[in-house]
Amino acid sequence: MTSVETRTPTQLPLGAARILVADPIAEDGVERLRAAGEVDVVTGQTPEELVERIGAYDALVVRSETKVTAEVFAAGARLRVVGRAGVGVDNIDIDAATRHGVLVLNAPTGNT
Repeated sequence: MTSVETRTPTQLPLGAARILVADPIAEDGVERLRAAGEVDVVTGQTPEELVERIGAYDALVVRSETKVTAEVFAAGARLRVVGRAGVGVDNIDIDAATRHGVLVLNAPTGNT
């Protein structure tokens, strides 16, 4: 089942980032992301749904549930950064990220 929550700040700076949060994270984390732009929280996506959706986003935040594959990077024309809330990046295709010029980072304490 896909869960969608969209909240747009009342005033976004020109060129504000569109951020997709694909796995559940703490509400405090979502609020911090909202300071950087428009945040959509869409959890429970199939790989195909993520590929269809990612083209509209500049950043993607995942935990361990979502697999960020070469297909995701190929479809993410605007994608500039993937953040992993938690330890490791085993669920992210680092070679594909590098080929597409996408920065991958993790926050080891991001899942606590």
